[in-house]
Amino acid sequence: MRYQRAELPLRLDGLAAARRFFAGCFAERDPSVESLWVAHIDHSAHCLHLSHHQGDSCGVDFPLRTIIIDAARHGSSAMLLAHNHPSGDPRPSESDLRATRRLASAAQALDCRLVDHLIFAGAECTSLRSLGYL
Repeated sequence: MRYQRAELPLRLDGLAAARRFFAGCFAERDPSVESLWVAHIDHSAHCLHLSHHQGDSCGVDFPLRTIIIDAARHGSSAMLLAHNHPSGDPRPSESDLRATRRLASAAQALDCRLVDHLIFAGAECTSLRSLGYL
């Protein structure tokens, strides 16, 4: 796990901005390895903190506790998630949906909103919010 401080005033104020930003994150990584990125944002959609969690070719751990601790530590108003599917299939798995729901519920207790969870697979990207899961 590696943490990075996002360059301010990076603004992730919509699906297009989030897709561009996270596509750049994945462009610098091995596409055969699953990775999870978490952007913590303030009330104006400025990125406060960015964390990266490295997995392997079969998946990536979803560190719910670490993500919630980071949200509290950085005073996040909201979060955006993105991970990749090395398989090339951008559809969410049951595991993706379950982890996303758990995080959304836990974040709500901190008055923090899960804005979206994007899944990248090759040139394709799926938004769980657009699919109605958030």
